[in-house]
Amino acid sequence: MFWNPIIYIGMCIARFPLMTSYKIFGKHNVPKKGPFIVVVNHSSIMDTALTFFVAPWYRRIFFAAKTWENAFFVGWGMKKGGAVYIHRGKFDRKAMTEAVDAINGGSIFGMAPEGTRSPLGQMGKGRDGAAYLATKSGVPVIPVGITGAKDWNKNWKSLRWTHLEAHIGEPISMPDLGRRIRSKDLAAYTHYIMAHIAHQLPDYYHGEYADSPALAALKNGEDAWPHSLAAEGVG
Repeated sequence: MFWNPIIYIGMCIARFPLMTSYKIFGKHNVPKKGPFIVVVNHSSIMDTALTFFVAPWYRRIFFAAKTWENAFFVGWGMKKGGAVYIHRGKFDRKAMTEAVDAINGGSIFGMAPEGTRSPLGQMGKGRDGAAYLATKSGVPVIPVGITGAKDWNKNWKSLRWTHLEAHIGEPISMPDLGRRIRSKDLAAYTHYIMAHIAHQLPDYYHGEYADSPALAALKNGEDAWPHSLAAEGVG
């Protein structure tokens, strides 16, 4: 908790040399207290940074690629900020267990289910990490759609400002299957989470989920869960 306000202030200052401005919509959807999981679409390193402004004063943790762990100063700063280093591209049981324990201890967790950045900003297929954490911990998931981040790298190199927006959706709980959740069920929960993130974004960003019946259901004010089950063949 000690480091949170320091990191928050540091990031407020850093956005000037990084040439970014931001707006956050839907702050009323952030619970008054944790634990909960914040999930975002991923197109830039700015995505993770913006989650600090979504809920700045909470004790937080987040996944970071193992390659950052020994990076000079950055690795140290990320660890103080709550990073759990994970081997990208494979199921890292040790990191997952550390994350679940932290969530159960009251921390909030921020992550991008896609696991890797989308250079065009359009959503890629989600991996099952967020679904695993949500079903294991039983805490709410807060879907956040971030726009503008995909342009940051080229804008910064060209000395142009980038405007970021974070659109926070209502908290969602993982539906009850009425039986023990198996590993093959996680795909449906992942689809459900990703559809809710996509619902916070303009059509351009939907990518892998542009034709998702679960997303269409949300747009019509309907329950996305049956469509998420059907999309992933979970019965």
